[in-house]
Amino acid sequence: MPFTNGLEWTFNTQAERYEKMRPGYVPALYDDIFQLAAIDEASNVMEIGIGGGQATLPFLKTGCSLTAVEYGENLASVCCEKFKDYPNFSIVVGKFEDSCFESNSYDLLFSASAFHWIPEETGYRKVFDLLKSGGVFARFANHPYKDKGREGLHEALQKIYGVYMPKAPAPHEYSEQDASARADLAEKYGFTDISYKLYHRTRTFTSKEYIELLGTYSDHIAIEEKTRSRFFYEIESVINTFGGRITIYDTIDLQLARKP
Repeated sequence: MPFTNGLEWTFNTQAERYEKMRPGYVPALYDDIFQLAAIDEASNVMEIGIGGGQATLPFLKTGCSLTAVEYGENLASVCCEKFKDYPNFSIVVGKFEDSCFESNSYDLLFSASAFHWIPEETGYRKVFDLLKSGGVFARFANHPYKDKGREGLHEALQKIYGVYMPKAPAPHEYSEQDASARADLAEKYGFTDISYKLYHRTRTFTSKEYIELLGTYSDHIAIEEKTRSRFFYEIESVINTFGGRITIYDTIDLQLARKP
């Protein structure tokens, strides 16, 4: 996913909904990270863009010291409450690219569906600087795709998007080629042992649940409120005419890289 700019503020306006509706990640992904990065109580770990803390708990359970960086104050507050029973957790409010941390001091940096908000060169160079020699960077993201089982539903939804979000890109199913190209970016910035992996799952929502989910997407939040209400009403109505449920096909990509 390319660097995106201008809508970072939106997530913070929907902090509690974001924490509730955004998905976590599959257990196999964490197994693959921990196979490369042996994290324990002596480890120093950073999460870039914690959001609602969807990816955080498996790392905290290792006993590592985990510092999260989060731009949104409301999201940071949600995560402080969510992980209050973990004394090994701390959070810094601010943009990762603007925050100051000690060089060569982290065993693992990871970012879950957030790193694309940071300009590529800025992000990779800063991650490389903060990692210890031998430290690992794990970037992963969820890429939702249409309900592949019901093309009629997809076509009906696309007509609505054509009215309310005519400049929105066409749905794209994240591919092996996409993951490979994204992972290879790390080589430009000095990383080695670069690899990637894909994971797949489905999620099924009622029409109302799906509207709640859409209310956490930055480009949807940015739509003027009355227009957004009509937009969401039409989406909900269409889903109801197709049985009241929609299934999303997720592809999760994991990029792993090591600092020599």
